[in-house]
Amino acid sequence: MILPSKPGVVLSKLFDPISLRSITVPNRIWMSPMCTYSAAAEGPLTGLPTDWHLTHLASRAAGGAGLIMVEATAVRADGRISPWDLGLWNTEQQNAFMRITQAISALGAVPAIQLAHAGRKASTDRPWLTGRHLSSQQGGWQTVGPSALPYDDAPAPHELTTAEIKGLVDDFARAAERALAAGFKAVEIHGAHGYLINSFLSHHTNLRIDEYGGSFENRIRFALEITKAVREVWSADLPLLFRVSATDWLTENAEDPREGWTSEDTVRLASILADHGVDLIDTSTGGNVPDADIPTGLGYQVEFADAVKNKAKVPAAAVGLIVHPEQADEVLAQGRADVIFMGRQLLRDPYWPRRAATLLGLEARWPVQYGYAVAHHHSGKPVASDVTAAEPALIGS
Repeated sequence: MILPSKPGVVLSKLFDPISLRSITVPNRIWMSPMCTYSAAAEGPLTGLPTDWHLTHLASRAAGGAGLIMVEATAVRADGRISPWDLGLWNTEQQNAFMRITQAISALGAVPAIQLAHAGRKASTDRPWLTGRHLSSQQGGWQTVGPSALPYDDAPAPHELTTAEIKGLVDDFARAAERALAAGFKAVEIHGAHGYLINSFLSHHTNLRIDEYGGSFENRIRFALEITKAVREVWSADLPLLFRVSATDWLTENAEDPREGWTSEDTVRLASILADHGVDLIDTSTGGNVPDADIPTGLGYQVEFADAVKNKAKVPAAAVGLIVHPEQADEVLAQGRADVIFMGRQLLRDPYWPRRAATLLGLEARWPVQYGYAVAHHHSGKPVASDVTAAEPALIGS
C-alpha cells in the first residue's frame, strides 16, 4: 500500500504489514468501531447497513486504513445502544453486510466487525438529540445487566438469570457465524465501555453472588464463555479480537474511594483470553462509571496497551487521542503496541493514512481512479499505473 519515496528509505513501522493467523493486514493503521446511529429503527430493514454505512466504511478503506472495523453491531435487538444501531441477529442483516465486506476488500483493506450487547446502556436516543434513555413508549425497551444497578439516571436494568446468560452466549456465537458468512475476515468481541460484558467484569457493577459474580474468576466467566463459543464457530484461520476497557478509572484515582476494574486485572484477563483463542487485545478504557475522572490527553491510553503487550505478552492495539503520524509511529517503534486503532481522526480525515505516509517520508499509493488526478496535480503529467493481480488498482503519487 505504501512505497518508499526515495531509494534506501526504511519503511515506517506504521506501514509494516502484520499477520494474525492467515490474514495479513497491509499496515498498522486500523479504523476503530464508531457508532453512527444510522440504521432503520423498525420494520423489515431494522439493523441493516445502508448506503450511508457503505460510503462511510469504504471511504476509509480508500483512504488507506489497513483494517476497517464496523461499528458495534448488536447480537440481538435489545443489545442495541439505540434503536438505530446495526444488528446481526438475522439472515437479512447478514446478507446486507456482504456488499460492505466486498467493498472494503476490493479497496485492499481487511473487513472486520465488532459484535456487541449494550447491556444497561442500551435503549438510548441518538447522541446528537438527547442521548437519554428511551422508554417503551418512545421506542425503547427493558435493559439487562449482571445486576439491577442503573447507569447514571437510566432505569434499573433487569438482572439476568443464569439461563438468560447462557442464551446470550449463544447469541454471540450465532452472530459470529453470520459475520463469517457475510465475508468478514476478523471479528471483535466488545468487552469495553460499560456495555454488557464490561459490566460483568467490574465488581463496581457486578454485584452477583452466583458463579458469575464475586471473585475475579467468576466475573470473567461470561466473557470467557462468549470467547469460547465465538472461537468454536469462527474460522480457525481468521483472527479474533477482544476490546477491553483496561480500567474503570476508579482505583487509579487516589481521590476516589471507589474501586473497580484495573490495569492489573486487564493484564491478567489478556493472558487468559489468549489461551482461549484471542489474537489481539483492543485496549481502551472507561465508560463503565459515568462520573469517573478520566485524565485525557494525547496518547492517554497507550500505557494500557503497553501493559498488555509487554506484561501479558499478548498482541495489543493502542487507542485514544493518537492524532499525529510521528506520534503513532513512535508508539509502535518503542514496542508499546502492535497496531493503532484510530477513531475521530479518521472521521475528520478519511485519507489520514495516505497523508501520514507522505509526512513520514514514504510515497502513498492511491486507488487508480484517484491516482491520475493526484499525480497530474503534483507533476503536471500522468503517472503509469502500477497494478498487479494480487492487489487492488493503486497508483503511485
